[in-house]
Formats: sequence, structure tokens, C-alpha cells
Amino acid sequence: MVKHHTKKLGELLLDYNFITEEQFKDALDKQKNSDKKLGELLVDLGYINEDDLIQVLEFQLGIPHVDLSKYIINPHLAQYIPENIARRYNVIPLERKGNILRVAMADPSDLVAIDDIEMISGLKVEPLIATHKEIKQAIGQIYSVSDSDTAEVFATLNDFQGDKEPEIDELKKMVKNVPIVRLANIIINQAVQMRASDIHIEPQADKVRIRYRIDGVLTENMNIPKHIQAALVSRLKIIADLDITERRIPQDGRIELNISGIKVDMRVSTLPTIYGEKVVIRLLNKDERLLNLEEIGFSRDNLDKFKGLIEQPHGILLVTGPTGSGKSTTLFAALNRLNSAKKNITTIEDPVEYQLDGINQVQARPKTGLTFARTLRSILRQDPDIIMVGEIRDEETAEIAVRAALTGHLVLSTLHTNDAVSSIVRLVDMGIPPYLVASSVIGVVAQRLVRKICTSCKERYKPGIEELKFLGNTNVDFLYHGNGCKKCNSTGYRGRLPLHEILVLDNQIKQMIVNQADERKIKEYAIQQGMVTLKEDGISKVIDGLTTYEELVRVII
Repeated sequence: MVKHHTKKLGELLLDYNFITEEQFKDALDKQKNSDKKLGELLVDLGYINEDDLIQVLEFQLGIPHVDLSKYIINPHLAQYIPENIARRYNVIPLERKGNILRVAMADPSDLVAIDDIEMISGLKVEPLIATHKEIKQAIGQIYSVSDSDTAEVFATLNDFQGDKEPEIDELKKMVKNVPIVRLANIIINQAVQMRASDIHIEPQADKVRIRYRIDGVLTENMNIPKHIQAALVSRLKIIADLDITERRIPQDGRIELNISGIKVDMRVSTLPTIYGEKVVIRLLNKDERLLNLEEIGFSRDNLDKFKGLIEQPHGILLVTGPTGSGKSTTLFAALNRLNSAKKNITTIEDPVEYQLDGINQVQARPKTGLTFARTLRSILRQDPDIIMVGEIRDEETAEIAVRAALTGHLVLSTLHTNDAVSSIVRLVDMGIPPYLVASSVIGVVAQRLVRKICTSCKERYKPGIEELKFLGNTNVDFLYHGNGCKKCNSTGYRGRLPLHEILVLDNQIKQMIVNQADERKIKEYAIQQGMVTLKEDGISKVIDGLTTYEELVRVII
């Protein structure tokens, strides 16, 4: 908590013997002919360093210090503090929470500055301390440029013109240039604001294309001049702690940043192409709340089936689908429900996407020998009740998972297959004998994600003959779609929901697996027993107005 104080910075420095009376008077005299703040002058004169300033303000006044290098500051916050005020008081807005505006200040003891900011913004100021240098850099990054207008940034980057790739020494100077820092911040900040899961920086022959993956679909956001490419890519590599001198081999890195008050885990991957290094950044919101099973999007019948499967004492439950189909979200919702002091739950993942209290989570590192199979063997010696294996990738991992299920453990894992029944065939193809598959697997959940209709621009329309034929229901009077609005970036969609197909293995299906029955026959029997296919689950959600016919066709067909 910030302590109440009335003393100015100079008086505090005197009280704690950081400066002498003579130094204080000298700085005050020089301040009369300068537009600099007293603290900045004391540093310039060599009477005190910025670490001393931070120590006084942080420990004596109870004002926390913030490292601005860990922030990607939202340019929209500039609306609360005009540029002239930010420069006059050497302050920068960091984030807004309700009626509280968190502001980094070089001198948070400046009550006049706080009063002015509160009057202008209409918000209550919560001061934090940052260095003069960091604040000046941040001011240069967010003012005079909005997050949707990069024209000014491009205009200031003409110094980087040239056909040849810059040398390393030149590149190191370029990446510290404020416009380059500002451009990188804009790209990342926009992606977070638009709920993108991935950023693609793609060098082409005459430009660099920036695309965001939003709700599973790549959309082009902007094109930037080719001559900015080397500096922008190097800036992103520096953020991810990658080697900017190495341009000919792929690199992978990660870093956690605080972007406008949101903790974001960035996974950065570079790939050399014929036109230069392509960069893909995966954005994981660390502050996102873990969903409960009821919030996942199961239909009522599928939810009951899924709950029944995860409550089994042992066996393998598989969640299957392509990359980015929400398999991890479903599994962790299941673990969240199963998590209790009476259960020993251990996971092996690559990467660890969600963090759950009370669960032992292991990050796989195949390059160092910490493979899924090797870790799974070790987990079995740790007296587990429930094991979650991020993905069954090979025969060895599959064999250990089967053995774990047969020895009294509940094993949750994922596979990459098209539907539920084909997962059974995949395990057999991996080399697991059919009788062991039948004995260990208790159920399979196939999953896909479709985009949800934006509720702000949702409207109904009369379906055509082709749509009614696809739905298999001629009694549908209306369907729904999004007309496109500001909230959904004119796409008509906002957010995603899953489609499910749940195969519960009964005795008949197990016998069919042992007898190596045709995959089609197993699926026909499962449907007769009440299994709802992905397509059927999608059709019901189209009719209910949750998604569109076009979106279902895109994902399922």
C-alpha cells in the first residue's frame, strides 16, 4: 500500500542523507534555468543515481518499482494523459482497472502531477516508480501513434532504406530505434486486443505481410515496407532472447510479458525463407480463467457421457482432433473437476499451457532426453491416481499408457485423428495389439472448433434449398449469421465453440475391436447406440443459432 506523504523528493533525499544541503541548493539554482525535474537534474549532476531514487521512493514511501521493459504499453491509454502532460511530468499510463489508472512516474511524490492527471483523466491515480530513461522511451513508443495507424512509424524509418541486409553492428543500432520498438509494440498489442492466438510476420519479395490468427482463421492485418524487415525481425528476436546474429537456422524462444495489464506468454519461432526470416508468435493469455466442464460447450447428453468417462477409476480416455481444436482446454477442464486432495494427479506436457494448483505438471524436453515415454515411466513410480499425457506420439508412449491403464490408473491423452472411431485404428496401427486396445480404452472424444456468431450483429435469414438439404430438416424457418460490426472486426463471428463426437466403448465395441472389425461397422454400431457425430452436433448448433452453415461446412467437410 502506498504511504501518505507530503514531502517533496528533494526533502526526502535530504532526510535520508542521499544528498547534502549544498547539493540540494545547487540543483535548485540550476533548475531555475532548466525545464528538467529536480530528480533528473540531481542525476545529471552526479549527486545521486537512479537506483538511489528508486530506493527512496520504493522503500521509504511504499511505492512499488515497475520495470517498463517488461511492458508492451497499450497506445489507447494515451487518451487519459495527453502527450504534453506526460512529457511535463515524466509519466506514462500503464493500465486502467475500473476507475483506477496505474501510472509510472519518475517522481511519484509530485502531488501536483497526480492532481493534474486525476483532473484530466477523471480517474484515481495509482502511482508506480520507473526510471526517467524508461519513461522517456515509453513516451516515444505510445504517443503520436495509434495502434491502427502506422503511417508515421513508417515515415520515420526511411533511414533504414537499402537493398542489402544490414550488418550486425548496424542492426544492433537499428533495433534500439524508437520507431522500430514502437512498431513491434503496435503489432503485438493489436494482436492481444483482437484476441489473436498467433502473429505471422511473413517476408515476401517486396513487402512484409503481418497476419493474425483470430478464432482459428488467418486474417491479413497490415503490410510493412521491405526495408524495415531486418530491424523488425531482430527486435522481436531480442524480445524473445534469441540470437540476432543467427539468421540461417530456425530458432525457438519464449518470454512472458505484461501487455496492458494482461500476462501473455509469447512463444516465438523463426524460420529462414528465401525472402528472409519468417516469425510466428503464439500468444497465450496467462490470465485466462480455466473453464469448467459446464462451460466447455458440450450438449447435455455429451456432457453426461463425458462426466461418466472421467469418473471411471481406470482406463484411457482420448481426446482427438487437429492442432488448435481445443483438446487441451477440454482435458484441463476435466482435470479441474477431478482435482482434489485425495487424488495424485500428474501431467506430462509440451508445452505446459495451463497451470493448475494441486497438480504435478512436468514440461517435456525431448532434446534433453526428457521424452513423453521416459517421463511417463517415472510418473508411474510416483504413485499416481490420474495421469495426463499431452499427446500419444509413438508406440512406446502408447504401450506405457496402456500398461498404466491396465494397472489401475486413469490416463487422459490426445491423438491427431479425424473422428472418434479412427483413434482406435490409429492405436492398432501404432503396434498396440487389438485386445490391449479393447481392454484399456474406455472412450474417445473427437472435437472441432467452429466460430460463434457475433451476438452484437446477429440477424436471422431464410435458409436456401442447399442449406436445408445439408441440415436434413426442411422444417427450419430461419437460420442466423453475423452482419459484421466493430466488435467482431466485420467478420460476423466472435469467439469459438466446440463440436463433439463421443464414443463410449461398450462390450460389443470391444469385441468388434478384438475381432478387427471394419472401422465403418464400428461407427455404424456406435451411431445406433446413440453416438452423435461431429456433423450432427454441428447441425444442432447451426439450428440453435450458435454458428453458421458456412462455418460448419468449412470445418467439417
